[in-house]
Amino acid sequence: MVKLKKYNGFLKLFVIFLTLFFIYSCSSKNYNLTKIEGKQLPITEKGAETPEIESFIKPYRDHINKDLDSVLAYAPETLDKSNGKWQTTIGCLLADVCVQRGNLVFKKRENKTIDLCLLNHGGIRAILPKGNVTTRTAFEIMPFENNLVVIALKGQQIEDIAAYIIKEKKPQPLSGMTFTISKDKTAKNIMIQGKPFDVNKVYYVATNDYLANGGDSMTFFAKGVEKFDLNYKLRDVLIDYFKEVDTIPAPRDIRITEE
Repeated sequence: MVKLKKYNGFLKLFVIFLTLFFIYSCSSKNYNLTKIEGKQLPITEKGAETPEIESFIKPYRDHINKDLDSVLAYAPETLDKSNGKWQTTIGCLLADVCVQRGNLVFKKRENKTIDLCLLNHGGIRAILPKGNVTTRTAFEIMPFENNLVVIALKGQQIEDIAAYIIKEKKPQPLSGMTFTISKDKTAKNIMIQGKPFDVNKVYYVATNDYLANGGDSMTFFAKGVEKFDLNYKLRDVLIDYFKEVDTIPAPRDIRITEE
């Protein structure tokens, strides 16, 4: 490392010398650009490695890989977001986990309870494969730095959530809310936590900070009457859940039906 630092220091001085020489030369003479030539210099991963740097980084990389590959739980089957018209097993699981783990923070901090959770289909970036589930699995499913937040929404916005899901025609991760899509493509029989929906009530909806700020055109979140940032990354929500359970279930309950 000492040799590398000395070499880098010499290189910097050399570059400064050439720069000053070029400036001085250009100021005393007039030059005209007549030709520009270039050639491709192939760079390979192996050729780009510096042994000194690689030996310095290796212990840290090995330590991180060990943590990422530590087994946290077991999945008896693969959970995939591509299987399902209005809901998927992995989407339902993620939304359920956000309600469950989010309530541990929300109840303690605000003495309130999360009623439902809505995430986005596109936010799920990988499958949850059958077999051992590791910390790396959580990073692959949720690679973003999104926090779990809770928005207090009036009844009208709950209806907007159902309308949004119907319009988008994607299996958005949903928990705590069920409804039926009528033949005229509107929602009916809306239930929140197993109870009939009350348009005059305020509901606490868990989501991520990207969606809370209007991401994926979820503009109804901007109409919330209160916002609570739980300072709890969705990835950490997953990791904590994996640590807590031995075997990961695949949710089978039907949340959205059609006439």
